[in-house]
Amino acid sequence: MYPSPFAYHAPVTMGETLALLARLPEAKILAGGQSLLPLMNLGLAQPGALVDVNGLPGLETVTEDGGGLRLGALVRHRTLETSPLIRRRCPALAEAASLIGNIRVRHRGTLGGSLAHADPAAELPLVAVALGATLEISRLAGAREVSAAEFFRGYLLTDLAPGELVTGVRIPAIAPGTGYGLAELVRRAGDFAIVAACAVITTDGAGVCRQASLAIGGVGPHPLVMRRAEGLLTGGPLTDRRLAEAADAVPGEVAPESDVHATAAYRRAMARVMAYRALAQARARAASGPGRPA
Repeated sequence: MYPSPFAYHAPVTMGETLALLARLPEAKILAGGQSLLPLMNLGLAQPGALVDVNGLPGLETVTEDGGGLRLGALVRHRTLETSPLIRRRCPALAEAASLIGNIRVRHRGTLGGSLAHADPAAELPLVAVALGATLEISRLAGAREVSAAEFFRGYLLTDLAPGELVTGVRIPAIAPGTGYGLAELVRRAGDFAIVAACAVITTDGAGVCRQASLAIGGVGPHPLVMRRAEGLLTGGPLTDRRLAEAADAVPGEVAPESDVHATAAYRRAMARVMAYRALAQARARAASGPGRPA
């Protein structure tokens, strides 16, 4: 199939871009195009205008930010996967990017595009929530910030208002004694996950969990934060029993639906399994150093 007719705009400054978006609130943003263009070719998306942001300067930068990272919205998945700075400061993000599609997709797809598309089974929204990322959003009237946990509102639905553009993402610094885990169930490598889990755990010198973050994808309209499981982990040693108790709490916090890939019951059961695997990985990495592979 072919897409419906549309007007094409390729601004070269942020001011020009935001003015276009204010004037054309129903326009779609074209970045990597890995999600939008297939939808257009299938007739599932029929925007009257595309605003190509690939010519905007400064949106492909990766910089240190107070011990954490600041990433431009046009940073490609391949850069997330291979950047020495990202691999050192936030290996969870690098690993998540390596799981996306294939090498061709990763060379084109962008961080901002993946987050704005908000597929509940995608890796980057899941990891952004687990890491406590903050999204930078610009509009003609000014700029604002929103946490990743509040940014995702529903299936392919975000906090973005008409005329707004994701311009950057900030990842907080990883504290000493922090480890991450990422586990996903897929039919084959590169597919969207049927169920995925990302855990980030910080321990003290005695091995006691001081902070825990656990997010599950593929079991609701957006990545879900497992508050009850996090509470069961925090304040005690990360024994096998404690990890199992936290994982056991996950099925009661998710809201899966059946589809052609899996039944709701199967997704619920696998959410527990993926949660335990991610937590076990995070525990091992926390013991070996901040964010390091086990």
